[in-house]
Amino acid sequence: MAQLYYQGHGSFRITTDEGKVVYVDPYAGDGYDVPADLILVTHDHMDHNQVELVANRNEGCRVITHEDALVDGKYRVFGLGWITVTPVRAENQNHDPKHCVGYILKFDDISLYASGDTSYFREMFGFRPFKLDWALFPTDGMFNMGPEEATRCAEECGTKKAIPIHCKPGVLYDEEVAQRFTFEGRVLVRPGETIDLHAEN
Repeated sequence: MAQLYYQGHGSFRITTDEGKVVYVDPYAGDGYDVPADLILVTHDHMDHNQVELVANRNEGCRVITHEDALVDGKYRVFGLGWITVTPVRAENQNHDPKHCVGYILKFDDISLYASGDTSYFREMFGFRPFKLDWALFPTDGMFNMGPEEATRCAEECGTKKAIPIHCKPGVLYDEEVAQRFTFEGRVLVRPGETIDLHAEN
């Protein structure tokens, strides 16, 4: 069954129904021993791009970074058969949209938005046609939006469920910050926890 394992900070691992494994922004926590089929990096800040942590990789494993995803100002869509990766905008005063992306992933009839490091931008309303089941938003309020702004983003993009992550610099998770994310479809996932993406949906 499709699952999400939260490693902490902005790092998480997805396993599809057929057992394909995707790492997003490897950096924090544990759980990097499961062989990867895809590694996604939203931008080149050190707390998002430690791909060397994923030493075990299946044959044909792809690494897609923001540099692959955004070429000459255009977002490239990656259809890998078992998953479709659609890069989208990410930006704020600390993250140049020319060097950052988010990703909308489509797999197992699930649509999941990995926003990367960003704040609100009006194009989020345009994500509604993706019919998002899940979205993960940063909530630190220092380098990105805070939990209140993240709540607005979840409402704006039309996702059914949303998970607050990237809660505070230097720690895996901050419960107080996560609790201030008040989106109706909020799902709190602590580091080291796994959720069933079908059951919660």
